[in-house]
This record gives sequence, C-alpha cells and structure tokens, in this order.
Amino acid sequence: MRAWRGSFSSLDGTPRIIVACVGNVLRRDDGFGYAVASRLTDLGAGAEVLETGIGGIALLQELMRGCDGLIIVDAVQRDAVPGTVFEIEPAIGEPSSVPDMHLANPDQVLAMAKRMECLPARVLLVGCQPQDADGLGEGLSPPVARAVGVAAERIAGIVARWSVSA
Repeated sequence: MRAWRGSFSSLDGTPRIIVACVGNVLRRDDGFGYAVASRLTDLGAGAEVLETGIGGIALLQELMRGCDGLIIVDAVQRDAVPGTVFEIEPAIGEPSSVPDMHLANPDQVLAMAKRMECLPARVLLVGCQPQDADGLGEGLSPPVARAVGVAAERIAGIVARWSVSA
C-alpha cells in the first residue's frame, strides 16, 4: 500500500503534526512519553497527541493517513546524565527482516513507515535519558520527572515552528 505523499494540511492550511508519546508505564522511566503527553494540552490546531504505548501499529496507521510532521517522545539511552532532554533527528534504516507485528521499537515503526512511503519529511525524536527504564513499577525517577516540563515546552516550540513554516 502506498500512501499519498504531499501536504496534509487542512482546508485552512493548518498542517497535521503528530506527537507520538511512546513507552511502557510499568517500566519506571520508560513511561516518560506518557508523562509528557499529559502536559501537552494546547499545541494548537493541527497538532495531535497520540499515546501509543509499546505497540507501534497504531502510530503506523496514523502515518498511513498522512501528516506533515512527526515528533516521537520517548526515553532514550544516550549515556548522559539522567533527566537530560534531547532533540534527535533519527537515522531511519530498513525494517527488520524478522516480522514484528507489534512494532514495539520506534526505530522499527519509522523504518516500516519509510518502506511503506508514508513517513513525513519532518521527523524528530524528543527523548530523555532515563535513570531506571528496566525496573518494574510505576512512576518516574526524580530527574526524569523534572524533565517532563522541559520536554513539553520544547515540543510546543517545535510544533509552533513547524506550523508556521509548513
């Protein structure tokens, strides 16, 4: 299936920007995306916040509908101080040859969207260095909890810039 490639702006010219918040709330800091989603209350017209959990199929289906930009929000391991917020332009490779129908890894969602030709031209990952993304339990560590507001502000700024320049 090939998605239509072009602008996905509404009739009034507002671009469609997806903010996909991913992660597992039962794995401590891996729930960073969900925590940020709760802070993204007013991003303006055309911006949609999706909480996709650990399965990427829902995100892939949204990308197939078309959009002008995608921001993924997730905990990312970058060997930095816990709570450090990053803006990363991801390198998007080819999808794995091992079928993963859940597409639990954001890299695999992006690779599959690229293969299906439904990846928007603008893709950015807003991530946070976790302190504990492997332990079981709910709740973010203190440094990651402090980073939630920082990430939400950065995302709001990115959406505003992308909306104006689309």
